[in-house]
Amino acid sequence: MTNNFIPRACLATLLCAVALGVGAAPDPDAPIPVGPQVKVGKLANGLTYYIMRNARPEHKLELRLVVKAGSVLEDDDQQGLAHFTEHMAFNGTTHFKRNQLFSYLESIGVKNGADLNAYTSFDETVYMLPIPTDRKENVDKGFQVLEDWAHGLTFDEADIDKERGIILEELRLHKGAGDRIGKVTMPRIFNGSRYAERLPIGKEETLRSFKPDALRRFYRDWYRPNLMAVVVVGDIEPQEAERLVRAHFAGLTNPPRERPRQYATVPQRQATEALVVTDKEAGGNSLLIRYPVQPVRDRETWRGYRETLVRSLFEGMLGQRLRELSQLPEPPFMAGGSGVSKLTPRYESYIVRAALGPRGATPAIDALVQENERARKYGFSSAELERVKKNLLRNFDQAYLERDKTDSATYVAEYTRNFLEGESLPGIEAEYRMMHELIPGITLADVNAYARRTIPANSAKLVIYTGVERAGDKAPLGQELLAAVAAAEKAQVKAHDEKEVAARLMDKPPQPGSIVAESQDKALGLTTLLLSNGVKVVLKPTDFNNDQVLMSATRFGGQGLFDDKDVLNARFANAIVESMGIKDLAPLDVNKVLAGKAATLRTSLGTYTDNLAGAAGASDIDTLLQMVWLRFDGVRRDEQLYKSFIGKQVEFARNRMGQPSALFGDTVQSTLYGDHPRAPRALHPDEFAQISLDRSIAIYRQRFSSARDMTFFLVGSFDLEHIKPLVATYLASLPTPDLPVTWRDHGLRPVSGVIKREVHSGAEDRSTVSLHFTGPADFSAGEELRLSALMEVMNLRVFDVLRQQLGLIYGGGMQGSMTPIPYGHYSITATLPTGPQNVDKVLAATFAEIEKLKRDGPDPADLEKVKLNWTQSYRKSLRENGFWLAMLQTSLTEGTDPHEVLALENRVATLSVADVKAAAQRYFNTKNYVQVVLYPEKDMSKVAAAAPAAKAN
Repeated sequence: MTNNFIPRACLATLLCAVALGVGAAPDPDAPIPVGPQVKVGKLANGLTYYIMRNARPEHKLELRLVVKAGSVLEDDDQQGLAHFTEHMAFNGTTHFKRNQLFSYLESIGVKNGADLNAYTSFDETVYMLPIPTDRKENVDKGFQVLEDWAHGLTFDEADIDKERGIILEELRLHKGAGDRIGKVTMPRIFNGSRYAERLPIGKEETLRSFKPDALRRFYRDWYRPNLMAVVVVGDIEPQEAERLVRAHFAGLTNPPRERPRQYATVPQRQATEALVVTDKEAGGNSLLIRYPVQPVRDRETWRGYRETLVRSLFEGMLGQRLRELSQLPEPPFMAGGSGVSKLTPRYESYIVRAALGPRGATPAIDALVQENERARKYGFSSAELERVKKNLLRNFDQAYLERDKTDSATYVAEYTRNFLEGESLPGIEAEYRMMHELIPGITLADVNAYARRTIPANSAKLVIYTGVERAGDKAPLGQELLAAVAAAEKAQVKAHDEKEVAARLMDKPPQPGSIVAESQDKALGLTTLLLSNGVKVVLKPTDFNNDQVLMSATRFGGQGLFDDKDVLNARFANAIVESMGIKDLAPLDVNKVLAGKAATLRTSLGTYTDNLAGAAGASDIDTLLQMVWLRFDGVRRDEQLYKSFIGKQVEFARNRMGQPSALFGDTVQSTLYGDHPRAPRALHPDEFAQISLDRSIAIYRQRFSSARDMTFFLVGSFDLEHIKPLVATYLASLPTPDLPVTWRDHGLRPVSGVIKREVHSGAEDRSTVSLHFTGPADFSAGEELRLSALMEVMNLRVFDVLRQQLGLIYGGGMQGSMTPIPYGHYSITATLPTGPQNVDKVLAATFAEIEKLKRDGPDPADLEKVKLNWTQSYRKSLRENGFWLAMLQTSLTEGTDPHEVLALENRVATLSVADVKAAAQRYFNTKNYVQVVLYPEKDMSKVAAAAPAAKAN
């Protein structure tokens, strides 16, 4: 009889190996101790705290207030008030009046949304506060903010009424097909549990009419120290962090008569049933089979930890098999998955799910149910297991190698999960050693036994079909789904046929070229190599990460070199070629060959450039460069994979047609650019018939059979002397026959004048305002910076005026860009979701702020907030490989001096109110813009009934 768990003696050895202390080794069913990397403590009032010093990013502290209270605890008159309470934490506390908190945090460089945030779920509410630590008073005040959130909300009635409009706008954003379908499916998914009755966003009628005392009652009952945790990770001495926790939270008290914190139960399903829900605005057809729920299995003990590893290996192998099915010429589904899924923090169930293609539900049910039965009955092969073991170990190796370069936010998330869900905290060093002890010892018999006991057989289940309601398509009936499942369960299956694949990408390396010239740029830390084939390579070794190398390559060319008749073939050439694999390997075979490697590569044919982008671990650079070489060596032609790729694109295009946002986006683009063949737009399903496999391959070969004039950039954790031979072998040997290296201007220009359009689509009472300011610009790095500053200042005004003061929007804002190709020009886009009745108010308020900026310039305080946030972000970015890679490539394509990056902080410091005012006058040309507004299909003010519900049978 096979033992599915490692013996106690082995566990004792493991415990000693991970240095968990002296004395007798714990029982395998004992909890995994917390490692030394974090201090976990509890105050006398029951509040839990986590403290860890972490150096990345520098001069930054991540603070969290975690509350074990969410929407499931709401009384009947409080539906939506857990989330409303979260909003009120930013709108009036003991030490900050409404809007003062936002203003203060912005003044120290903390950006709302990107940095400062919070969320409310069924069972928890979490507040996120990153604080710069360059000044002690910032840290002190950050802890004061957390304390205010914990017990200092003021709930001023005028502030509550102002916030109602904002939350109602947030609720409006939730409306649509997904919300309508969810209202039908969630009661079944939760099997009548309270979870289905307490969606965090709440009920509109409650949000409009609740009494302030109901909000205060929720806060009083559930915001108490024995349901709270404070998480402190970052650039701070642990002793000081603990002192601040005690100073701010030890005085909190629990209510004298506590309401019991109970977790809602999810009843067991007793019978099989089916549900079909359709909606004309749905984004696609999908299938879900959910088997009976069960309590979350133990994961906090040594035995439970090993079980999670077995589960990961099982799901990795089954996922590979399902991906193979999705790449058949006529796949049974577009994407599928299967495994144990968490329904709530305390319940999970085995599920089968799929995004359906044109063949509908029955082929997907056959394939998914039978593939699960195949795994349950016959298990997996040794080759499959070894591949997923290699991948799992490589992932942990990367985490271990980056342990001293991991951002604080990652650790904060881990400690938050420990408090909310009991996730163990052995620490990365102990966990790394555990992985290398445990994974090699997990046998094929272990994983196959897991499959037999985990994949349900003949159990009650819920089968859900959700889909698009449209003419000519017929959704299945519930009884048809059940019949299909029953038939699939009875079908006979055979063992999986595992075919052999190559052991490596290349049998032998190519004949190397050579490095013919080398130069250094000490200011930027760059080494530039000129290779014997004319290719240029720019190298920047860094110590920002320990196991990350990023690569990009570019030159002028792109889709624009091809005539209008080839627009679609050029647009999809790279995606088509990549969908068919590399060398003589299909994509999934490539994944098998690369098991245990950390290397990815993508090619792209941009509008005006040819590009490659890749990444690798420090030990896998040779694999990345082999992939580059093979991409220039030829194309694997596979009509079956091409057919599968195009079929999925057609289905995606069909699915988007009924969505109001799709029609709105199409109208925006057609209004801006008319019928120009080069205009960015989504394709109609029928247009994919114009694409030719052979012509797409020919276009790809024209651009990617030669590396002439390519410049490669590699940034990351590599040694110059180690990487040079690899560069000579794989990049200096690339073919470089002659080809045009330039770009063509096809005359794509936005319209001139003021043009306004309306789109009427959608069943919900929702609108979106879209504004586009465009025009020529004298491009320079300085002018690009001034435009960016204008956008940041404008977004502060949009948030403050349209949201906080007027309550007209929940989210939205502006973004701008500038480029010299194919001509110097800029573009500003504003996207502002709101209610149809508020469209005119939103437009008036937005243009009023624009005119104010043009007339007076920005408030100096607003500009200082932007500059401080930029400065802090810049200093952080200087220690990130991705920032340097993007900067180096952009400086090449835009023709700017890369050394300007070193002066950026000074350039930001010199930005003035006059600079931004002048930018507003230049770029907000109110005699040249496009305005498109989305309205509902019907005039909702004249419709007495609510929007139609999703249809179910």
